[in-house]
Amino acid sequence: MLDSIEIYLGEIRNFPIANLEELEKFRLHYLSKKGIIPQLFEQFKALEPSQRKEVGQKLNILKKETESRFQSHKDEFESQVVDSYMEGLDLTLPGKPEKIGSRHPISILRKEVIDIFSRIGFIVAQGPEIEDDWHNFSALNFPPEHPARDMQDTFFIEKNENKEGGDIALRTHTSSVQIRYMESGKPPFRAIMPGRVYRNEAISSRSNCFFHQIEGLYVDKGVSFADLKQTLFYFVQELFGKNTKIRFRPSYFPFTEPSAEMDITCQNCGGKGCAICKHSGWVEILGCGMIDPQVLINCHIDPEEYSGYAFGLGIDRMALNRFKVSDIRIFFENDIRFLSQFSSLLV
Repeated sequence: MLDSIEIYLGEIRNFPIANLEELEKFRLHYLSKKGIIPQLFEQFKALEPSQRKEVGQKLNILKKETESRFQSHKDEFESQVVDSYMEGLDLTLPGKPEKIGSRHPISILRKEVIDIFSRIGFIVAQGPEIEDDWHNFSALNFPPEHPARDMQDTFFIEKNENKEGGDIALRTHTSSVQIRYMESGKPPFRAIMPGRVYRNEAISSRSNCFFHQIEGLYVDKGVSFADLKQTLFYFVQELFGKNTKIRFRPSYFPFTEPSAEMDITCQNCGGKGCAICKHSGWVEILGCGMIDPQVLINCHIDPEEYSGYAFGLGIDRMALNRFKVSDIRIFFENDIRFLSQFSSLLV
């Protein structure tokens, strides 16, 4: 076996390696799993113990020289490739700038709204997107026959009429977070609840089956409807500008009494009338009202001692006005041509 090792030492030293193809032949012939060196190591295992010391030393020398010659030629050829590439490269040319990503317009507006309310003492509260009947409907005074409970409006996950907690569904509003927040402590409460909600509605230029809400809650002693109006007036002027007009219209919500819907002058047409505002000059952006005493009772709060207001606004429709977009669906089509327009609005 010693004679064979000496022969192979001579072979590897004289093996012609002039290019990458010949280098690969060298590797396959000597170093691959079925190559000569692994075969010699297999033969080495069968030697008598008295022979192993001398043969092992020679075998290790053969292996190291083979690996060394392979690696040196490999480094040389790779260096030649780099040098060839660098020959035609002008290092004085300016580099190609990387494209800067941008926040989604819904995320931009969401952050602006949160920042505005945080300046007047509101904190952010979060809750699950999958809710039970109590937090999504019952605690908010939705009667059993209310149409919002029907399959045409709600994405139900489980129907559990006879089980504790009732049906399980994708939340239809972030009012469910208000209930969880009020159940968790004692007044005063001042918080906003941003999040995604789901309703089984037809998709159009003004509505989608999922959208984003921010709801607000303020509970304390002596809270009045005047406090609600001033809070929302401040919010609108901060977000849309000092010249934006607002109006309140009486409305109905099971969890507030009295209730109202609030409109602002259409930012797309300046109040002149367009498709976005249905040619009325006004766009509804939120619903609001004083929290119904029964909702406070459901959350173990004494309505004789505390009162409060709540409001909920749709970020998606507000984004239509804020960014003067005509179709709500474009926000969720991931069209890079549209989204790249907001790169200058990184916040």
